[in-house]
Amino acid sequence: MDGNEACATVAYHFTDVAGIYPITPSSPMSEKVDEWSAAGKKNMFGQPVRLVEMQSEAGAAGALHGVAEAGALATTFTSSQGLLLMIPNLYIMAGHRMPAVFHVAARSVAQHANNIFGDHQDVMSCRTTGVTMMSTGSVQEVMDLAAVAHLTTIKTRVPFIHFHDGFRTSHEIQKIEVIDLDKVEKLLDRQALEDYHAIAMNPEHPVMRTTVQGPDVYSQSQEANNGAYDSIPAVVEGYMQGINEITGRDYHIFNYYGAKDADRVMVMMGSACECAREVVDYLCAKGEKVGLMQIHLFRPFDMEYFLNALPRTVKKITAMDRSKEPGAIAGAVYLDVCAAFANRSDAPEIYGGRYGLASKDVTPAQLKAVFDNMKDESGKHLFTIGVNDDVTHLSLDVHEPLITESADTVSCKFWGLGSDGTVGANKNSAKIIGDYAGMYTQAYFEYDSKKSYGITKSHLRFSKSPIRSTYLIKAADFLACHSQSYITRYDMIHEIKDGGTFLLNTLWKGEELEQEGQGHPQVDEPGAQAAQQPAAAQGEHQRGRQDHQGRQGQGAPVRPAEQAGIEQGGQGQRLQAEQSHPHQGGSAAGQGVPPG
Repeated sequence: MDGNEACATVAYHFTDVAGIYPITPSSPMSEKVDEWSAAGKKNMFGQPVRLVEMQSEAGAAGALHGVAEAGALATTFTSSQGLLLMIPNLYIMAGHRMPAVFHVAARSVAQHANNIFGDHQDVMSCRTTGVTMMSTGSVQEVMDLAAVAHLTTIKTRVPFIHFHDGFRTSHEIQKIEVIDLDKVEKLLDRQALEDYHAIAMNPEHPVMRTTVQGPDVYSQSQEANNGAYDSIPAVVEGYMQGINEITGRDYHIFNYYGAKDADRVMVMMGSACECAREVVDYLCAKGEKVGLMQIHLFRPFDMEYFLNALPRTVKKITAMDRSKEPGAIAGAVYLDVCAAFANRSDAPEIYGGRYGLASKDVTPAQLKAVFDNMKDESGKHLFTIGVNDDVTHLSLDVHEPLITESADTVSCKFWGLGSDGTVGANKNSAKIIGDYAGMYTQAYFEYDSKKSYGITKSHLRFSKSPIRSTYLIKAADFLACHSQSYITRYDMIHEIKDGGTFLLNTLWKGEELEQEGQGHPQVDEPGAQAAQQPAAAQGEHQRGRQDHQGRQGQGAPVRPAEQAGIEQGGQGQRLQAEQSHPHQGGSAAGQGVPPG
């Protein structure tokens, strides 16, 4: 399942009323809850969830506030501008100490342009509202930890935002373990739930709320809430320990991964942490002492927990933010890390990085550059990755591509045309292989904002071990092009590994294929090479990639596919890349994958 379905599965169990208004990429969560409610599916209280669609996200948040004041457990699902419309209610609900959960597929917000893709700019706008905020970084984490949001908001009576990365997690299909919600339900603090019901607005025992206060008492009321917020980290950590006992996994409000004696540590949250783990493993295998600190509980940010989770040997830290606040010194994560070490004599050198805005791909090579920047005595203390900043010169230099996925991973990439069925077929393929072939699967789909007829790129990975590669495939064992017009427009052949397979779905045959394959001096994709040679021969554009031997620390580059054979096969022409040099130390996955 994908991240949205995993989140909706857990949320449904703990919800009385869901107030919703759809917005990309969170809409599938609302759709699943609507579908299950209409089918009569029962929540933990033995009744279907009541779902109410309002006129806007502001209305949905208002409905949540009213539902919470009436003593029911309320949930909503939103993103981006939709979340921003809920901010006034977030302040009020936090001030009133009303439990509710906001599940957010984190997304960019409209600034110089509209954008539907994922980063943390929307949730960062909410960090001053007084709500608890927790991040999850994978589909499995969403499934395991979404319940922590519901359990914590009931116990602490503080609204809770649980967010996962839009598209990269919300729409990524993974083979995961479904948590036993009956066991999770036993973690619920029933007395806290009863206490909450007891203060619900009721004409039989009226209460006064939302008063107007003057300077004589307002500040005192604000400070009186300190104890409630001080207790939240321990409550969240306690529920994570309960989830650990159920799942056998190890979750904390701050999870450290890497060398116990690391001298360089990266701090971040969200889906890029999965890629960062691969890079940490790669560098540690080479003898470098590096680590990753993944933030789960972002608000309240508990400095004591954070410092205790860090290795005592750390000399340099880079705090990574997936958001941009124009005019600020740096991002929120950087500022929190700096604050944690303020006035400490053992404070390490702290760097700040920005990455991944609007789902900009975050690759192993980019994250390796972050660790390298800390190693460099003249490294940049504030920087960005993923772009070539030739204006303010903040970007880090990223060298050759780096392959860090497990050696048994089979990577497949499909170029399709919007609405041609490629994406749907690949979703089915991933689920079938995951369910019946005994393999872990990952399916991620790259497409633009157009409704139909745009380019789609399907990225599928299969492995015997869990897949952590939260980045696009640039070196595929199997590459398919489902629209023959692409062959003369886009430089795709360089994305095949040596010994890989290229499948062209085409009406061309024989000499016609050779003639059409000569291409035209027309390139629609920025930065692409003009396709002026037969399609398979474009393998010579491949540069600097590493083969599976490189993953073992050998660092051997992938050689270009210098020759190609064309096998006529009816409507589909299968091009098998033939190497002029033998593949040294390559895995079986690099020898080609049948298109079936």
